[in-house]
Amino acid sequence: MARYDRAITVFSPDGHLFQVEYALEAVRKGNAAVGVRGTDIVVLGVEKKSAAKLQDSRSVRKIVNLDDHIALACAGLKADARVLINRARIECQSHRLTLEDPVTVEYITRYIAGLQQKYTQSGGVRPFGLSTLIVGFDPYSGVPSLYQTDPSGTFSAWKANATGRNSNSIREFLEKNYKETSGQETIKLAIRALLEVVESGGKNIEVAVMTKEHGLRQLDEAEIDAIAAEIEAEKEAAEAAKKAPPKET
Repeated sequence: MARYDRAITVFSPDGHLFQVEYALEAVRKGNAAVGVRGTDIVVLGVEKKSAAKLQDSRSVRKIVNLDDHIALACAGLKADARVLINRARIECQSHRLTLEDPVTVEYITRYIAGLQQKYTQSGGVRPFGLSTLIVGFDPYSGVPSLYQTDPSGTFSAWKANATGRNSNSIREFLEKNYKETSGQETIKLAIRALLEVVESGGKNIEVAVMTKEHGLRQLDEAEIDAIAAEIEAEKEAAEAAKKAPPKET
């Protein structure tokens, strides 16, 4: 294997590009990120590491705007994410200047995935070590969208998905519990999914909500704590109901 993992452009005999697989491993070690699409809202949530005592936590963001109606969350290498985000923002603005229309969510997803794929096919470069969740509203139909890209350059549309650390556990939870919801219920589902793998409750979670009317809004810690407490109370009530003796008829 050692002969085939030194150059990005060399396939192994069994058809693997090892550098791309190593990039996927970097994503799996990154902080968890989850996206949930509702009927009138899209929610992004990420696991955040506790900030150092003297660090300004506002300077560390894993959910960012690409345009007024599109946002992105990522798992993997933050420095790689910064480069990809800047390129995507320039493309959004270039599209507006050239065509006098905002980009669609699918268009910017294709652009980001194309950029990631380009870095798997050229010598002297390495793949981007991150996976992205891209959400937004179509500027023409107003329909919410959620897409995911990975280091190989593939992308796909989802109703709800997760990437990063423990993403399989979160995805299984979403598969069991996802329903077409709106408003607060969609936010609650995203936070419930993250709390499956994140310890210490709401203080280690960053959540942003996008609506067609108001764009992207970051929830503050108090709002997240209130929803987390509500979820915990619902869990306790459900467990108490299970333990309660059956009523006599």
